[in-house]
Amino acid sequence: MSRMPQKNPKLGRNIGIYLLIFLALGAILFVLYRSSPSQAETSISAVLDLARNHKVKQIEVNGDDLVVRTTDGRTLRSRKETGSSMVEILERAGISSASSSGPEVIVKGSSGLGSFLNILVGFLPLIFFGGLLLFMMRQAQGAGSQTMNFARSRARLFMANKPTVTFADVAGVDEAKVELQEVVEFLKFPERFAALGARVPRGVLLVGPPGTGKTLMAKAVAGEAGVPFFSISGSEFVEMFVGVGASRVRDLFDQAKRNAPCIVFVDEIDAVGRHRGAGLGGGHDEREQTLNQILVEMDGFDTGTNIIVLAATNRPDILDPALLRPGRFDRRVVLDLPDINGRIGILKVHMKGKPIAPEVSVDYIARQTPGFSGADLANLVNEAAILAARRGRKTIIQDDVAESIDRVIAGPARKSRVIIRKEKEITAYHEAGHAIVGHLVPGNDPVQKISVISRGSMGGYTRSLPQEDRYLATRDQFKAEMATFMGGRVAEALMFGDITTGASNDLERATQVARAMVTRYGMSERPKAEYEEMPISTLVEQARAGKLKTIDVYGNDLLVTDATGKQFKSRKEPGATLVEVFQRAGVDTKQSDVSISVKSSLGLTGLGPRTFGRREEMIFLGREITEQRDYSDDVARAIDEEVKRLVEDGYRLAESVLTANKRKLMQLARHLIQYESIEGDELQNLLNSEPPSLEELQKPLPPPPTPVQPVTETKVSVPKGAESLRPTPQTGPGPAPASA
Repeated sequence: MSRMPQKNPKLGRNIGIYLLIFLALGAILFVLYRSSPSQAETSISAVLDLARNHKVKQIEVNGDDLVVRTTDGRTLRSRKETGSSMVEILERAGISSASSSGPEVIVKGSSGLGSFLNILVGFLPLIFFGGLLLFMMRQAQGAGSQTMNFARSRARLFMANKPTVTFADVAGVDEAKVELQEVVEFLKFPERFAALGARVPRGVLLVGPPGTGKTLMAKAVAGEAGVPFFSISGSEFVEMFVGVGASRVRDLFDQAKRNAPCIVFVDEIDAVGRHRGAGLGGGHDEREQTLNQILVEMDGFDTGTNIIVLAATNRPDILDPALLRPGRFDRRVVLDLPDINGRIGILKVHMKGKPIAPEVSVDYIARQTPGFSGADLANLVNEAAILAARRGRKTIIQDDVAESIDRVIAGPARKSRVIIRKEKEITAYHEAGHAIVGHLVPGNDPVQKISVISRGSMGGYTRSLPQEDRYLATRDQFKAEMATFMGGRVAEALMFGDITTGASNDLERATQVARAMVTRYGMSERPKAEYEEMPISTLVEQARAGKLKTIDVYGNDLLVTDATGKQFKSRKEPGATLVEVFQRAGVDTKQSDVSISVKSSLGLTGLGPRTFGRREEMIFLGREITEQRDYSDDVARAIDEEVKRLVEDGYRLAESVLTANKRKLMQLARHLIQYESIEGDELQNLLNSEPPSLEELQKPLPPPPTPVQPVTETKVSVPKGAESLRPTPQTGPGPAPASA
């Protein structure tokens, strides 16, 4: 049934006002045109002269206007004085209108309607300007009404009779759906909870990374409960005018109470709910006043008011504690990145209704996309559909899905980019180095795909996939990951005797991993044995007697090895070097057989299992804002030394692996130069096969096969943050990405 269009009374009033103004202007123009003479007027004296000469046949009097008709057939127009009679004028001029030779005088009287029109025409200017003044006053009154509406809530209301999203449309967050099912049951059957004296949470805070479905979950709750749903963004409360935000909060909750039971959803509540006193502005700050009003409204509900507030944020760490206390947002539901079962469910939801080829495996796609959010998976399916349509197919095949995965991770392929053969060869060896180290060093994830086709700012990439979803990482895995990062730089140095800028991102990520191991995870090296204590005086005597072999200096701690190979620990006084201690004791270190080496500025105990620095970071956004140092300069120097040691250990491990497998490196690089990419079972077979002989690998490559002309693809922008998604490709040579 079609809906009748609703009439807009305000529009009708405006049209009426404009019509009246148009008519008034038309009447004024008509009067002006009517009053303007169509021909030149004849003076009254000339008319009287004609009448004396018996040349006037008839004079028609219409008010003060005269129409004179002469004997020769002409018609003249003239005017007489107001209030005078035409007959009297003729008689004063000695002309008798009663004689046969005199002019005939005809007087035409005006009707009542004509008099009224004349009066109306006279008042038309006054009516016009009065109407214009009234119109301006009404417009000013309307502006004042809009000013009053400025403080009204801008929440959008979705009625319950049109549910668009239900729990069936949300997948991958089963635990969150169970938590929110209680909210739905409370809105449907409030008496069930009231009979037991139970109270449902007045506020539910949805937290999680971007794209995990927080807003979608709130809509599903409203759709399942069948109640009105008010939706507003946190930024819509705050304006430049003081008091507007608080007024909008009051109006929002007034509307909610009139439509109870209902749901109020505040998206991105961190825009208005930040911790008070953490930034600039005093107690009269507009954002702070808005937050205060929210706190009052949420804790001031009547006991019989069935209003539930849902809010979403990816920054729960910055919310005000008063907002999170019981009685307000006293329940927190976390929507995390989906695991493999969640990704399968999300993919099935987004593939519903699309022509998917039977060869496309949902399980395969889910295993290829660890770390993808629900929004990423929706984008992936949409990209696959766009690619299939662009290539003229009626169904979405596996190649479309594989290409869409690469597009979401790294951007569209830049096949038109011109790359000289030398750079392509360097890129191939760079990516082959990543792959071989990743394949041979224990603790790494299996290598899934290698490509030397440029995508985004990458010259090439190597993609590894975990065999299962992991939430913990070991020290050996971190070390293996750093060695894989260094594989590209080592391969360049090994094969070309030089290095390029292509490994800049690899070095940055390896350093980040090493620093996180030391400062966040407490994974710095510690001594693996306990040593017997040797006093410093005994150490000096042993050195004088030539009974010491080596002394390793760790800050003020000393690791001593005597001539028999037994190790002791000792300690010198702070502020003095070991050489100075020996010189004061009369021991000549140059003539002594003892070898002294400085290992670290930190003691033998190492940095230990502790964290360094207090960080403020975006929990679900993965970015560090600031770091407050809580350690000394000596510890900072030791941290730098430990980070350097870990990175260099990774470099040496990659160097040893690639030196021992140089033929495999050449075999894989030659394949990439010729075919540009390799993945899946073909890649695993090549990595596990016996490489050809060195003579075979040094032969020139055959000419590449004639490429099929690719379909022109429209370049699309890479989603912000795609470079941080897992699986993370190892970037190859190419222009260094611009700093954000």
